[in-house]
Amino acid sequence: MPMKLDPITVEVIGNALSTVVEEMGRALMRASYSANIKERGDCSAAVFDTRGRLIAQAQQIPLHMGSLLGIAEAVLSRTDLSTVVEGDVFIGNDAYTGGGTHLNDIVFFEPVFAQGAIVAWVANIAHHSDFVDRGHAHIFQEGPRIPPIRLYRAGVIQQDILDFLLLNCQVPEERVSDFRAQMASNRLGVQRMQALYTRYGAATVDAASAQLLDYSERMARAGISAIPDGRYAFSHDFDTSLWPELLNLSVAIEIKGDEALFDFTGCPPQTRSGMNMVFTALQACVYFVVKTLIDPATPANAGFHRALSITAPAGSVVNATAPAAVYSRHDISQRLIDMMFAALAPVLADRVPAGSTGVTVQTVSGTNPRNGKFYVYNESMGGGMGARQRLDGLDGVHVNSTNSANIPVEALESEYPLSVDVYELVQDSGGAGQYRGGMAIRRRISPTGHQATVNLGGPLNRIPAWGLDGGAPGGLARIELGEGVKPLSARNGMLEDGQKAAAVTSGGGGFGDPRQRDRDLVRRDLREGRISEAAARDIYGLDI
Repeated sequence: MPMKLDPITVEVIGNALSTVVEEMGRALMRASYSANIKERGDCSAAVFDTRGRLIAQAQQIPLHMGSLLGIAEAVLSRTDLSTVVEGDVFIGNDAYTGGGTHLNDIVFFEPVFAQGAIVAWVANIAHHSDFVDRGHAHIFQEGPRIPPIRLYRAGVIQQDILDFLLLNCQVPEERVSDFRAQMASNRLGVQRMQALYTRYGAATVDAASAQLLDYSERMARAGISAIPDGRYAFSHDFDTSLWPELLNLSVAIEIKGDEALFDFTGCPPQTRSGMNMVFTALQACVYFVVKTLIDPATPANAGFHRALSITAPAGSVVNATAPAAVYSRHDISQRLIDMMFAALAPVLADRVPAGSTGVTVQTVSGTNPRNGKFYVYNESMGGGMGARQRLDGLDGVHVNSTNSANIPVEALESEYPLSVDVYELVQDSGGAGQYRGGMAIRRRISPTGHQATVNLGGPLNRIPAWGLDGGAPGGLARIELGEGVKPLSARNGMLEDGQKAAAVTSGGGGFGDPRQRDRDLVRRDLREGRISEAAARDIYGLDI
């Protein structure tokens, strides 16, 4: 019979596990070399039990859960665990053999030993901004594919494997430094977990973990039970600069008692572009929706997954099969999350936001005139969050599955040979409503002292984020090119020294009738430049 612990002990150990993963994430950011990790926080950390079940995840990037779940399953199902010793560290990124969701996200996965036996696993993941000027027709064009392999054996780095990986990277000095940061994060996690097992013993920690999983399941089932039984569906066209055609995405959510079925059967086939998702990425999206709508305080572990089932046809854009490209899987993930929110809006109107921004990616690469080395500046930029019932949307933020920050202008200009000419919120980009949608971002940059390749693009260029309950849609994303710049072809173009290119992200949808917005709030928005006089007069009905 499993050991039964008192609630206080379970809570103490649960908080300790949460502290371990948060500390791992912070250590990774502080030790990393690249701006994408140390400034934007495009990384995550997690702890798994010996069966590969998630027992704690840091509150960083929700979409990273897909890669973390994937590598745990891949390693445990394909490895003879009797050959694993203390200090072994697995590395992987491949979407089809390594458990990843796209190749830039590289995972470090390491066992925790106590009294000579594996008692848990720690993992961290970081987005490596490296693979540029590559195609996206299939995954072989997107970068080096790494199945789960041992980069360290008994604490000793396998130099031949590291050399092979770095040879396939375009900024190897950055990669090896970030690998060291990931290793440091895992080492910290192992030490903290070993201290936990030393203090409480393996039986107590394992029992507490099992009870935490059960607790999360009960919370999820209780929340689902509060939703009226029924089938809730939503379909919407999706656009992205990666693919010329509009795709009609669909989701149906069936609530039966304390269980929820998410059905994506109507989604179109996978495409020869980088916007496809593998199934673990789809799982991460569903788990994010359930956790945020049911109860954000639900512990981030595999327990609440038990109340959910997901159906998606293999070979579709939401459950791609090899060799589909997956680089921009975040485009579809953001839209699907908004669609799941919209499907449940009729019964959860007080919790659901209007449509939110996508992810506009801005990538510039070239030879740095300061040191003669190749560089890659890559940033996924947020925009406006959708408004909610009684709340305006947040301005200039990442939303839903990405949740990363920006690279500050000071850090960008000091680390790259680039100049930021404009970085601002975009007037009238937030969808009008009784509660206004969040505003988009404009960032205009230019290379200094050299010629550079620029890559700009993302979703919501033709179809905006929708409003709810009479709210207007948000502003569209777009690219702005300065004089003399060659038009972008397939998202790529050249920038000469001093030429400017800007990415304008998308705004969030509004909530409610704009004419019902508080007059003082309209005047404040006008005074602060958030809306124009024309919008204040013609859309909000303000007597100017």
